[in-house]
Amino acid sequence: MKNISRLLAHSGLVLSILLTAAPANAEQTDKLASIVAGKHRSEESSARDQYRHPIETLNFFGIKDTMTVIEITPGGGWYTEILAPFLKDNGLYIAAGYDPQSEKNYFKNKAIQFQSKLDANPEVYGKTQTSIMQAPDKLNFAKADSADMILSFRNTHNWHRSGSSEAVYTAIFKALKPGGVFGLVQHRAGHHFPLDTSGKMGYLKQSEIAKLAKKVGFKLVERSDINANPNDKRDYEKGVWTLPPSYRLKDQDREKYKAIGESDRMTLKFVKPHKF
Repeated sequence: MKNISRLLAHSGLVLSILLTAAPANAEQTDKLASIVAGKHRSEESSARDQYRHPIETLNFFGIKDTMTVIEITPGGGWYTEILAPFLKDNGLYIAAGYDPQSEKNYFKNKAIQFQSKLDANPEVYGKTQTSIMQAPDKLNFAKADSADMILSFRNTHNWHRSGSSEAVYTAIFKALKPGGVFGLVQHRAGHHFPLDTSGKMGYLKQSEIAKLAKKVGFKLVERSDINANPNDKRDYEKGVWTLPPSYRLKDQDREKYKAIGESDRMTLKFVKPHKF
């Protein structure tokens, strides 16, 4: 009877905790929704919400506005438009991107463009911190055990084809606090297509990503099909960039690719285990 009483008491405690936590989660979701609907976002950015599902994706990763969150290679800043205002008051958003002093014009120009975006709207982006993460050589983008969450959206194929995926994942593992989350979204290869999964076509196998993350120390705790697209056939002449938003073939069969939508993507949640 004592054991049953303890079990019931424990169950009641867990239920109480869950019920207490629910409003906070709802509050976080409402805050994300308000930001996603914000006027600071362009129509072009908002049009991609149907494919990128930012609220659902960030909730899946377990984001909270009190966290220190690092986004790896933020590109043009699509997620920056959401993460920066979400974290600016209670947490910290760090954009770990290209080197503005890079000898390669592509990296240099992308870094300058990103900084210009931040500078143009200090009310939204004024508290954003930046650091350099440019594989394969510049991987010291944060102090060890400093981040609650690190996010990577559609980047791994680039690291994969340059042979630096393991080094980047190792750096991400190092920068996370024990118990910290590595949230990853990546174009997903199918059973048969593309035949080339080196990263050249943009697609990678989900099993291969999971294996790589495990190798450097991560534990895969959850996977989701939030960003899945069963219409993506993955057999395109110009790889994943054939699809929107890139439209690498320009006007050739544009309506066909528009109807398919953006790529099929894996959404994986990894955790850095606590040390015992």
